[in-house]
Amino acid sequence: MSHTLLLMGPLLPSVQQTLESSYTVHRFWESDDQAKLLSELSSSCVGVVTDGGRGVEASVLEKLPHVKIVSVFGVGVDAVDLAYCAKHHIPVTNTPDVLSDDVADLAIALALASSRMMVVGDRYARAGRWPREGGMPLTRRVMGKRAGIFGMGSIGEALAKRLVGFGMDISYCNRSAKANSEHRFVASLEEMAASVDYLFVTASATPGTIGAINAAVLDALGPDGYLINVSRGTLVDEPVLVSYLQNNKIAGAGLDVFNDEPNIPDALFALDNVVLQPHHASGTWETREAMGQLVLDNLGAHFSEKALLTPVS
Repeated sequence: MSHTLLLMGPLLPSVQQTLESSYTVHRFWESDDQAKLLSELSSSCVGVVTDGGRGVEASVLEKLPHVKIVSVFGVGVDAVDLAYCAKHHIPVTNTPDVLSDDVADLAIALALASSRMMVVGDRYARAGRWPREGGMPLTRRVMGKRAGIFGMGSIGEALAKRLVGFGMDISYCNRSAKANSEHRFVASLEEMAASVDYLFVTASATPGTIGAINAAVLDALGPDGYLINVSRGTLVDEPVLVSYLQNNKIAGAGLDVFNDEPNIPDALFALDNVVLQPHHASGTWETREAMGQLVLDNLGAHFSEKALLTPVS
């Protein structure tokens, strides 16, 4: 008999097709009466599949008392009610590592695009300004600068490998020092920000990291520093960041994530010193397929009573 699952939002088509051919799947986001759907599934639903942005709240889980697994398509699990899951012994899985390389790649791309003003240059060229006005203003190099990484997990480590190729001096701020890291550990985020040209945000969203990039940290980063965020928008005090960019209190930013996605502060659209992306750091076919396969593999392991591949600790 097929296991019944609740799918909170759409997945990559190939992954969703495999999921729906292997299980009895109900699409929560398409339901005209979600409360009725939850009531109908209360005695049969044994698992929830969601993504890192949508997650699943306690108000849904408490209507599904037989759920025994929550499988997340993504690394971040801050949108999942982990306290409820822990209390009710519901394991949660995610898809770490398989997306680290692509996220690290985009972090590098955002650093280059911000420093070299690539979006501004593209507009300058397309508008025909080069032959009329000559070369665009000079930009800033990345090679040989100082980088600070906030959060030295798998994404941070993948990013550090790339930064080495740019001849950058690398420091990192983490909950604790990494035993085998060749890079400099700095316990204070503010202290690290004061010593770098680029502050990369790759930490997970936790009570201890949300809002960590505040005015004090941005003051320490200073008018020649760049903020690159490929983690979660909630780690940054967004109104403060917008103000600092408007007033050139930091040199620029590359942002893939925002506080109220998919909404981006309107004020950022008018600024040339910020490069924006629609939370797409893991958005390659290769990575999304690998993430989907890991979701399926975790579900398969659970229903076969085998050890989960990537449980959230």
